[in-house]
Amino acid sequence: MAKKKPSKKSDQPELELPLDEVTPSVDEASVESDVTEALAAPMEKVQSGDAPLSQHYKKWFLEYASYVILDRAVPHLDDGLKPVQRRVLHTLWEMDDGRFHKVANVVGSTMRYHPHGDVSIAAALVGIAQRGWLIEPQGNFGNTLTGDDAAASRYIEARLTAFAREVLFNPKTTTWQLSYDGRAKEPVTLPAKFPITVLEGAEGIAVGLATKILPHNFNDICRAAINHLQGKTFRIYPDFPSGGIADFSEYNDGERGGKVKVRAKIETRSKYLLAITELPYGTTTVSLIDSIIAANTKGKIKIRHVDDNTADAVEILVHLPQGSDPDQVIQQLYVFTNCQVSISPAACVIEHDKPHFLGIREILRRSVDRTVGLLKQELEIRLGELDQQWHWDSLERIFIEERIYRRIEKSKTWESVLAEIREGLQPFIKDLRREVTDEDITRLTEIRIKRISAYNRFKADEQIKKIEDEIKAVKHDLKHLTPYAIKWFENLQAKFGKGIKRRTEHADVEQISASEVVAANQRLYVNRSEGFIGLNWRQHEFVQECTILDNVLCIMQDGSLKVTKVADKVFMGRQILHIAIWPKDGDTNFYTLIYQDKESGKAFAKRFQIGGLSRDKLYPLLKSDGSSVVYFDVSPDEKSMPKSVHVSLDGRGGARVRELDFDLSKVPVSTRSAKGLTVTKWNIKAVKRNDLSLK
Repeated sequence: MAKKKPSKKSDQPELELPLDEVTPSVDEASVESDVTEALAAPMEKVQSGDAPLSQHYKKWFLEYASYVILDRAVPHLDDGLKPVQRRVLHTLWEMDDGRFHKVANVVGSTMRYHPHGDVSIAAALVGIAQRGWLIEPQGNFGNTLTGDDAAASRYIEARLTAFAREVLFNPKTTTWQLSYDGRAKEPVTLPAKFPITVLEGAEGIAVGLATKILPHNFNDICRAAINHLQGKTFRIYPDFPSGGIADFSEYNDGERGGKVKVRAKIETRSKYLLAITELPYGTTTVSLIDSIIAANTKGKIKIRHVDDNTADAVEILVHLPQGSDPDQVIQQLYVFTNCQVSISPAACVIEHDKPHFLGIREILRRSVDRTVGLLKQELEIRLGELDQQWHWDSLERIFIEERIYRRIEKSKTWESVLAEIREGLQPFIKDLRREVTDEDITRLTEIRIKRISAYNRFKADEQIKKIEDEIKAVKHDLKHLTPYAIKWFENLQAKFGKGIKRRTEHADVEQISASEVVAANQRLYVNRSEGFIGLNWRQHEFVQECTILDNVLCIMQDGSLKVTKVADKVFMGRQILHIAIWPKDGDTNFYTLIYQDKESGKAFAKRFQIGGLSRDKLYPLLKSDGSSVVYFDVSPDEKSMPKSVHVSLDGRGGARVRELDFDLSKVPVSTRSAKGLTVTKWNIKAVKRNDLSLK
């Protein structure tokens, strides 16, 4: 998308930026002079902001931020549209003749108002047409379900919908401004009589803020608008065009901090076949299938293959391997793939040239109140038109029935013609509702002879009576504006809301624990000597079956301890003595350890439980570097812990007694950092459990 430089005043719409005043433009000679002065200025003067060039750049970022917020990324509260969308719709309205127009032609015409190039205009038009409420598409406009792009602009056509003509356009109530080049007029905002931004949703990223408004159901909006006009409370939830199952318990009325959990709808077609028939909002069949394949590759789920049969409706077939539990696989799909997504709404709109974060209900209330104001304005305009028409028809009836036109037969000047007509009308002015102007008299002179000769008094009276009845009805509606607005929304719903049912099912989505549904379909292996662990190493020592979410505990010969998440290959430490899956609810095992201390030369025995650990942190179980574990035991409880061990000493150390039994029952269960009790001051050759030979 071509970027418009905010430093060029001619490229910007004439908007009063709220964040600060716009820096005035300067000519090239002035800038060149300031550059020369800036180069000669002391550094402290430049840093203080007194340098001549500082006035030209110190506000650029502020101007750019204001420009992006107001003119590109955030929809306006009045019509729910961004500038490019508004300009596309205005262009279509100007071109509207009931027939389809080539999108390329529409894009070219829109560039009179939008200076950012054809790509952004075409993308905005396609996006509006895909939603289908404001622009009717013809041709290949892509597929929101699969993510397929639309065909080139020269191959597709579009026109305004009847709904758009009904609620968006009225030149009599539109506020106009000059286009960016001053050659044409464009609306500041369209006089929208419906909350378009709530209906279609909006998303945009500006400088320092973002907006994300979720789409809602047309009939829900109409009912909510009527409830607001009746003074009732109402609640409204999003309705996604892709369907799905959504949990709105934390929706927070669409404000920042809220969250919506949306799930795909998954059916069990057979024991080994699942079908995804509705998508979570914001995903496509391609992104969803990619997430399923990625989860399968990582071992989080097990599937055979996936087929995508999506056309007008979603149908993704997930084939399962033999022995699979469909219910468990569905849970795994929700946890490990895009079959469940979390959406964080942040409803931000432009109002009075400033961004405001509002709730959806507040946006709807203000929009409905504006609709009432527009309806009132339209009624007042219509009342004025009817009064004018009644005045003209009454003057025409007097002019013809009283044969005043005959008074001008002998008049030789224009002034005398006007004077004769005014004098002839004088006896009847009391029956009129306002004074007769020169424009009224001039209009009477423009009546053709054919119309005078074919004048029918009965039809004229009927026409005036019809106007009077309509004036009476308009005045009644103005006095009862709220019931009139309610009826207007009811008629709108009856006209455009037939068959528009909610697509998204509202249900509480339970939180699924990943650890509870993940399958133990991985095989953990260890290379003890080199210190590596990993998944699916057939050439190394098999440890046990595990899941992709498991953590592994390793204790090495040097007395170091480490916990890490399972992966394809992880280095833990050389000479692994003990490896096990770290329990999710905490380790309750009892550990017995005898080690040769490097610093003192003595051997110590200790018993401990491990307790809490941080992943990927190395914990020392021994007091000094260079120490070595000579005996290690893991017991599930205190009763099964070894009571005594037989210790063989190294004869080269000078010990007279080379065999001894050590009573482990006197060693208390302590912390993993405890030093332990002394076993012997000599080097140990081997240790065996008295009731179970272990080394």
